[in-house]
Amino acid sequence: MDPELYSQGDPFVQWKWLRANDPVHWHRPTELPGFWSLTRYHDIRTAYRDAETFSSAQGILLRPADHGADPGGGRTLALTDAPRHKQLRGLVDGWFAVRSVRALEAEMQGIAERVVNTALEQGSCDFVTDVAARIPLFVICRMMGVPESDWEHLYDLTSQAFAAGDPLTRRFAHLNILGYFETLQAEKAQKPGDDLVSVLATAEVEGERLSADDVILNCDNLLVGGTENTRIAAAGGMLALLEHPGQWQAVRDGHELLPSTVEEVLRWTSTATHIMRTAVRPTEIHGQRIEVGDKVVFWLPSANRDESVFTDPDTFDVHRTPNRHLSLGFGEHFCLGSMLARVELRLLYGELLRQGVHVELDGEPKLLDSIVVNGPESMPVRMKAA
Repeated sequence: MDPELYSQGDPFVQWKWLRANDPVHWHRPTELPGFWSLTRYHDIRTAYRDAETFSSAQGILLRPADHGADPGGGRTLALTDAPRHKQLRGLVDGWFAVRSVRALEAEMQGIAERVVNTALEQGSCDFVTDVAARIPLFVICRMMGVPESDWEHLYDLTSQAFAAGDPLTRRFAHLNILGYFETLQAEKAQKPGDDLVSVLATAEVEGERLSADDVILNCDNLLVGGTENTRIAAAGGMLALLEHPGQWQAVRDGHELLPSTVEEVLRWTSTATHIMRTAVRPTEIHGQRIEVGDKVVFWLPSANRDESVFTDPDTFDVHRTPNRHLSLGFGEHFCLGSMLARVELRLLYGELLRQGVHVELDGEPKLLDSIVVNGPESMPVRMKAA
């Protein structure tokens, strides 16, 4: 539970021990509520599928007890259970379907090319903020109907909200993001367009319009879900490829490896460190009694290094197949933007390959101090086209 473990230590040693010796481990309450830890792949996958026992509506991330309930509980796509979850998901599902993502692919390719070219012009840049952050943000802004003139403004706000070290800076930036969507959803409610915010601003669930607050919270959810983990995965994947140059060379030699490379990047980075559920009925896992109201935490990086599922799990291997990682969730709450994230990663790495870009570290990467997401916070690089 120490954020510095993820920036300076090795949590995989602890997770490996827990998988072998205490796969359903009780953490006593501290400033956080007490909770059960699941570290094995099959236990986490099974719990993901059992939405009738493990609820999302009371929050999906550990929060200090004195912070109270998550304000999005029961209101946003990520923090609802059936039947409301299915109703909310049905409003936006089509935008993230294979057909819709493929229809956007040419525009996404253009965004990737523009971002890479800008980084090449700079020569030296921060791969996290200057490359990895911009592609998913600009794509989700396009889908949400954010005017292109505002993309850089939201880029500045999300950079502060996701990566700034000062908690007050993060909170202020997040409030500004909510304020932005408050204005945008009001405009879209009056004059809807062909975009996600318009869908939410004019939607009805069970015969009632979504409240303005619910629209704003879901917009925030889509922005965060559509950018943060892809940003960290893209940067963490690039770092893994730089640390394993033979793997990057294999992809250069055979571009047909891009799809399996993307899957290995997702497994290896496992950027969502934990996901939480709350038990709404008693159950038992490996002899441990889970009571109603107990918090149960899924440690996804541990699941994705489970030696009972993955051969040589601590090896980064772009040839790995099958690769049934849990980085994008499972069951009812399988990541809405999973196809989008995969395409964004493929287009980014594909653009670097297409232009023959040489990337090398230009300083020491800094990893995030966080128990929520893990990966590079900053990664100075030099980029040069062939």
